[in-house]
Amino acid sequence: MSMPKIKLHQVIALANGKKALAQASLTESHHTLQKAEPISGITRTYMPINDDGDKFPPESKLVQVRVSEIIDRIRKILTDMIDMVATQDVANTTAFANVIVDGVIVVKNVPATHLLFLEKRLDDLNTFVKKIPILDPAESWVFSTEMSCYATSPSKTIKTKKVPRNNVKYEATDKHPAQVETWMEDIPVGYWSTTKFSGAIPDAERRAMLVRIQKLKDAVQIARGSANSIEVENVSVAEKFLSYIFLDIV
Repeated sequence: MSMPKIKLHQVIALANGKKALAQASLTESHHTLQKAEPISGITRTYMPINDDGDKFPPESKLVQVRVSEIIDRIRKILTDMIDMVATQDVANTTAFANVIVDGVIVVKNVPATHLLFLEKRLDDLNTFVKKIPILDPAESWVFSTEMSCYATSPSKTIKTKKVPRNNVKYEATDKHPAQVETWMEDIPVGYWSTTKFSGAIPDAERRAMLVRIQKLKDAVQIARGSANSIEVENVSVAEKFLSYIFLDIV
């Protein structure tokens, strides 16, 4: 009798839980088997040499942990986990979907596992694009083919030079020296012509890239959901795999 089919996304969720359970059980069992005391048991009775000698009651300690029982439990857990992961891995070879943006197929027949990879890379690209430098909005920029970057129109600023000036407030007399007021005056001597260049991009371009990244991410998520919704056959490989290891355990 064949097992009922289940959705791939259900298999993925179950496999993750079974992996965690199997790892925890293996770790716990490993630690248990490192303790000699629970695995050991003993029975001993005392017989005096002479009939009138001291008598002691029998002593016994039962075995609390049996390797065969632990292996049996671990086999069941591992069988469940390995078969579920095998089902997932086999299903991933047939789980494909198209990435569609605005009704157009951007990428065709992408495996579900690669769709997950692409989704994570789009998150990385989103972070990258958000940090791209943009042009100063306070300036007017035009792309310069000669410089292969953006440039502003030349702006003129005056170059000045400080020249000392003086003004005689009071002429000299035979009793007082002249009183002269002195100051520095800025005199234009030339002009600076300044053109700014920038390797940044316009803010509108960066925002457009972010919109396209989000559209593509949405499309990849939809495609992954579609790929993970296929019905899959249950796969069984664990029994033969584990029997080869534990065949002689009783």
